[in-house]
Amino acid sequence: MADIKAADVMKLRKSSGAGMMDCKKALIEAEGDFDKAVDVLRKRGQKMAAKRADRESSEGAAIAVVNEDKTAGVSIVLGCETDFVGKNDDFVALAKKLAVHALNFKTKEEFLASEFEGVSVAEKLVEQTGVVGEKLEINDFSRVEAPFVGSYIHVGNKIASLVGLSKAFDKADELSRDVAMQVASMGATTLSYKDFEPSFVAAETEARIAVIEKDNIELGRLGKTLKNVPQYISMSQLTEEVLAKAEADAKAELAAEGKPEKIWDRILPGKIERFISDNTTLDQEQCLLDQNFIKDEKKTVADYVSSFDVEVTSFSRVTLG
Repeated sequence: MADIKAADVMKLRKSSGAGMMDCKKALIEAEGDFDKAVDVLRKRGQKMAAKRADRESSEGAAIAVVNEDKTAGVSIVLGCETDFVGKNDDFVALAKKLAVHALNFKTKEEFLASEFEGVSVAEKLVEQTGVVGEKLEINDFSRVEAPFVGSYIHVGNKIASLVGLSKAFDKADELSRDVAMQVASMGATTLSYKDFEPSFVAAETEARIAVIEKDNIELGRLGKTLKNVPQYISMSQLTEEVLAKAEADAKAELAAEGKPEKIWDRILPGKIERFISDNTTLDQEQCLLDQNFIKDEKKTVADYVSSFDVEVTSFSRVTLG
């Protein structure tokens, strides 16, 4: 039997990430040949990956990284099967190394096919499946490029986000982090209501009204307060005519309440603001710039961003599951 030195075991462990005993066994099987031992571990990973191919990899780590000049960022999700492995220091370290490597590529396909530590990224994931005993895969990949890119990783590596700004400036780090935190927390899917297709808004309006009306039937049966049924759900529907009618209705309501006309100017802005808020629920849920800013809900994200004289050009969000 070959004489297996501790230094060789440590070298293989550092190279593969496998446990000490697994490295020693691989070296024994390879009769001390380091390259053959690496191959032994990889074949072990292939067998393990084949066995676990149908497993769900819904846990793991979401990581976002930005290049040195802050003009490009990548976020990935390295998935595994259990939260226990997902929180492991070695696993998180691997996810971070892969994310840094991913900065060199435009797409997930290019990234998976690229060379990483002597093998392709895809092969490395198979190899590490044998090391950790769980299915590993890249569940998400997103890239953002802009004059300035910032990032945010939510506590526990469950969510990672990137934000692109129209220019770099003194407070770009602060602004981009705040907006990236908003993206992570509130899960916007698009920048503005202006990005919505009319057909999507129409279908979504019909579906939401149907749900509320159904809920109101049950609430009425129980004698509870009914939910407001909105006429609209997006600013894209609030034309000048719609807003003019809302103002006219508000004035008629004030007149019916006997409010003196001389004080209407103080009351009307609040009523119109409430009308807009009640009829833009889709925007508040899905449009980043139209959401209430989580650090100051008295303003929208667009209000906050505009105070810096800059624009958000793009964003992305990756998450586990």
